[in-house]
Amino acid sequence: MPQVQHTEPAIAKVKDIEIVFDTFGDPSGSPILLIMGIGCQMIDWRDDFCERLASRGYWVIRYDNRDVGLSTKLDDSGVPNMMQMLIASSGGETLESPYTLKHMADDAVGLLDALKIEKAHVVGVSMGGMIAQSMAIHHPARLASLISIMSSTGEPDLPPPTPEALAVLTTPAPADREGYIESSIENWRVLSGPKFPPDEKLTREHAGLKFDRGIHPAGIARQMAAILASGGRREALKSVTTPTLVIHGDADPLVPVEGGVDTADAISEAKLIIVEGMGHYLPIELWPQLIDAIVYHTSTIEIL
Repeated sequence: MPQVQHTEPAIAKVKDIEIVFDTFGDPSGSPILLIMGIGCQMIDWRDDFCERLASRGYWVIRYDNRDVGLSTKLDDSGVPNMMQMLIASSGGETLESPYTLKHMADDAVGLLDALKIEKAHVVGVSMGGMIAQSMAIHHPARLASLISIMSSTGEPDLPPPTPEALAVLTTPAPADREGYIESSIENWRVLSGPKFPPDEKLTREHAGLKFDRGIHPAGIARQMAAILASGGRREALKSVTTPTLVIHGDADPLVPVEGGVDTADAISEAKLIIVEGMGHYLPIELWPQLIDAIVYHTSTIEIL
């Protein structure tokens, strides 16, 4: 693979939020924005993955969502109780949160503005897929295409996570570095499923990098509040005309595959790929298949 340009992290000011981002590839390539899931940092889009995607002719942009990594933390907004929110949400109660998925979608659009990108392909994983869907609902002119991976419409009638997967989100991470690393290994074992277990050595190294950049449990609680308070998107997604690809694993314990099927059913002419054995994880073994699917979906779409 030829050498791929990789920029140093930079800051985009989006209203009162500072968004930290970096890029891979030639800025003259087709821009593709990568959005990570709840509690995940931009480096969870691994460098090797971004380089492989950039080598296919894309200008790859990844960033820390608000409340994680090096982007702005909204600690003045307080810390919601995740279990109480989950119970209230399952009972159909209306929830309040410091911000919603729409605010996070506005952050993403603000980053595109800062980079002077009129329109981009947008790839979101898990909560990142929900943010990408919200972009397609509220900012349709800014998306050339939408790729929603291991995500959902957020409707309450969809199957819930397994208790073990839910515990990964709701159990506070250890505050010490070694404890955080060990818990990360166990968490990814739960989320990845039996067919594609995580590589322990790589997972250990990556967890250390995340800890050193800065973990922020309070931000995870606020992001969960944003997901739950935003409610379902099934009806709103019916108006989306952005060319859409939905990818989901059939072994996903956190966002069961029905969430992906529902997303594809809601969006007109959306394409659906169900990956056998994939859990809530992007295993290295599947990167070629996933990147090929993204390239195939986006390559025929002209960005004007």
